[in-house]
Amino acid sequence: MSIETTTHLNFDGQAREALDFYAAVFGGEVVAVTYGAMGATEEPDWADRIVFGQVTTDAGFRIMAFDVWPHQTWDQGTNAFYVFVHGDDAAEIERAWAALSEGAEVRQPLAPSAWAPLAGQLRDRFGVVWALDVAAPAA
Repeated sequence: MSIETTTHLNFDGQAREALDFYAAVFGGEVVAVTYGAMGATEEPDWADRIVFGQVTTDAGFRIMAFDVWPHQTWDQGTNAFYVFVHGDDAAEIERAWAALSEGAEVRQPLAPSAWAPLAGQLRDRFGVVWALDVAAPAA
């Protein structure tokens, strides 16, 4: 048996834009199903909002997102979670960092750290906190 985790991001009308952005950063394919297409709402304002969305890549990256259900309380919070991206290719991590950092609040610049050759954290333009690092060489 195997277990895998996927970060699921909740939005209030920005899920499609966020999914497109993350696909541009990491590559991969966007799957997005609207409330209207699923018949999950009779409210016209909700028809184009995302009820199921995800980005996946051949390299194994996957993130899910949706726009919270109509009449559901949405509060992004201030530090409830972050998405951790750990890789072994510094150039790939640096590329993702550069793309994610556009319009972002950098909390920890991408730089050498005590645990990794490169590590950093930022809050992107959608308010999602990301931590990226490069695997330390094997001893």
